[in-house]
Amino acid sequence: MKYPDRFPLSRLRGLRPIMLAMPLVLGLVTYALPAGAQAQMVVGASDQDHALITRIEEHLNTITLLTAKFHQVASDGKQSTGTAWLDRRNRRMRFQYDPPSPLLLVANHDQVVFNDSELGQTTTMPMDKTPIGLLLRPHLALSGDVQVTALVHEGPQIEITLVRTDSPGDGSLTLLFHEEKGQLLLRGWIVQDAQGESTRVDLLHASVGGAEPPDSLFNTDIGDK
Repeated sequence: MKYPDRFPLSRLRGLRPIMLAMPLVLGLVTYALPAGAQAQMVVGASDQDHALITRIEEHLNTITLLTAKFHQVASDGKQSTGTAWLDRRNRRMRFQYDPPSPLLLVANHDQVVFNDSELGQTTTMPMDKTPIGLLLRPHLALSGDVQVTALVHEGPQIEITLVRTDSPGDGSLTLLFHEEKGQLLLRGWIVQDAQGESTRVDLLHASVGGAEPPDSLFNTDIGDK
């Protein structure tokens, strides 16, 4: 399946280097939900909202492999691009940044490793302490240990914000969807870290499915590379 490449970058609201719950790896500008979004929380949500949440959950769980180009904007306005591989079946991911960016992020073996070759620094975090760990669950249930805190549906654009029920202070994950001809398409996400800073990633030329990527793509031994 090929995703269309239409997403309004004019809606970027300011962000920073990557998608983790740590200032070194993430550093963005706080993402402000549209006015009235807090009134659209799951608590007391309408039957229509609950139906949409069910559709989102079902769609997410059809995505096992995803490859895409990405566009990211940092809190200081710096933009970067690259290629993303998400293998949700095996809980692993790689964000390969295009030159001249020195950044590389690999998630595998229940950890997320972020390397800045220019600074010679590598940071490792438990996957379950980062919002992006939610996205990498092979099956993501939008209930139980995951709480939906906001649901915004404006025309074809849908945004749903998730936190861990028992540790909302670890940060949030806002998934961005585009609805086209009744079909939901994942177009990107916003990660807000524990400090309240956010990073936005937009997916471009995304494709779902296909051959499983080689294991070497997800090697977390990247400190010397």
